[in-house]
Amino acid sequence: MTAYDGLRKAPFNLDEPAILWVRDVYASLDVGDKIGQLFILIMIGTDEEEFKRIGTLKPGGVTRFFTPDLDFERRVISDLVSRSKVPPIISADLEGSRHSFAFGTPVLGQLGLAAVNDVEATERSSEILAREGRAMGVRWSFTPVIDINAAFRSPIVGTRSYGSDVDKIERHAVAHVRSLQRNGVAATAKHWPGEGYDDRDQHLVTTTNPLSVEAWKGTFGRLYKTLIDEGVLAVMSGHISFPAYVRSKVPDADLEAFRPASVSRLLNVDLLRNELGFNGIIVSDATPMGGLSAWGHHTETMPDIIANGCDMILFSDAPEKDMAAVKAAVEDGRITSERLEAAVLRVLALKAHLRLFQPSDVLPEAAEARRVLAHPDSVAASREFIGRSPTLVKDVQGIFPLDPTKTKRVLLVDGGIIHPLIPQPLKFVLPELLEKEGFEVTIDRPDIVPTPDDFDLVIYALGDESLLVRGRIFVDWHRMGGGGLFKAMYRPWTNIPSIMISFGHPYHLYDAPRVPAYINAYSTMDSVQEAVVDCMLGRKPFVGVNPVDPFCGLEDAHF
Repeated sequence: MTAYDGLRKAPFNLDEPAILWVRDVYASLDVGDKIGQLFILIMIGTDEEEFKRIGTLKPGGVTRFFTPDLDFERRVISDLVSRSKVPPIISADLEGSRHSFAFGTPVLGQLGLAAVNDVEATERSSEILAREGRAMGVRWSFTPVIDINAAFRSPIVGTRSYGSDVDKIERHAVAHVRSLQRNGVAATAKHWPGEGYDDRDQHLVTTTNPLSVEAWKGTFGRLYKTLIDEGVLAVMSGHISFPAYVRSKVPDADLEAFRPASVSRLLNVDLLRNELGFNGIIVSDATPMGGLSAWGHHTETMPDIIANGCDMILFSDAPEKDMAAVKAAVEDGRITSERLEAAVLRVLALKAHLRLFQPSDVLPEAAEARRVLAHPDSVAASREFIGRSPTLVKDVQGIFPLDPTKTKRVLLVDGGIIHPLIPQPLKFVLPELLEKEGFEVTIDRPDIVPTPDDFDLVIYALGDESLLVRGRIFVDWHRMGGGGLFKAMYRPWTNIPSIMISFGHPYHLYDAPRVPAYINAYSTMDSVQEAVVDCMLGRKPFVGVNPVDPFCGLEDAHF
């Protein structure tokens, strides 16, 4: 069997014209070109000179973090494609919520969709993301996240997964993959070999999957095998160790048992390729992450990523040096010619599968893009799903529905909307929404100590979505109160009705188990805030279903 025979099989399923394109392109590449195909570089910000520099490196793909400027974004992508010898594959994290296109349809993130608990809603939401992504040239999404919310303190899984129930994760992940790939966007199962039982963030430290091999097979192994059988095109190999599996092969592995999957031949080749039968493309997680940089210097780990089974390297802080390091490893044999060929052919096969050799499939015409983005049907469908996501976890005092004639004077304790790519917290629209309903809203200040003489209701609004580089997500009483030590310790709910709303991380009851009313809303988007107000006022029912244990195992949090 030749290297090309494998490309005719699932998940690529290339026909003869596609195989011929891969052959011709591969034959035209020199060693430097081949190494460039192994890299996905990041395009962030608005520096067009930097984007041109990235283009000169001839990467196999780029990941774009989009600005709100549609015309600018299309020009940037068009310019990159026009300068490329081989069409680059444009990728993005089509995760919904704050990752939704600013000029597109606001779409729920995965945990919000799990709360809606309707596979058809997940399928339709994924279709919207795929169609709008294609309009911007995106043909590869680094989703779905199939991690399991097992450790409630985990800052990185949280709102990004489909919850803690493997059956539910499986149903929604299958719908997610089907919908993306049916609409011409490659899906990616991540984060291999499975995250969620370690409460740390692999952006900061190499995390560990602590399960036994048998327990893993019944959870993550099952999820990955299901998606492989479904035809998922890619798997993202994380900076996550799986010591039980390594020790099953090498009993005295010691530190090697904790080698990140991204640089582990045992996990990428023996387990994923050979045991689970995955024939698609394996991409590393982002290489600047602490989970990899804590393991080894990038001049060593970059070649190790390819040598140990990944086909592509995601991001680089120093792409010229990293490409040179990979080239040196090819020249000295650490990366064999066979391994290089196999990786490059898979990259080209992914492009061929997506028909990127047809110019119209790289970046659609502007008129078509504008027709698709924020289409009224998409907006209406997504808004309906959003309206079904707010989840009333508890209301032990019967505070709902709210009535401005009874609880008119509201103190809003605003924790801000936290996003790792935005230096200053964003503002909630919640105060304006409440004022439109007839409430008098006061934003908390350091000098305010609420009493029933001044306020009828206290609302805590928390906007910590589970994204990245958050060592812990918790109720930061001192920062929210802004009034020093004593105010941070004060709790008003013993004499004023109080509500806590999480527009993100679903586990804040751990820090506030006795708050009488608690809502999980899973996303900070304006449309979600609007949906929460509708539910609090009784215009719509709370129908969201808890996709995790929001009580964090605490018995007293139920009361």
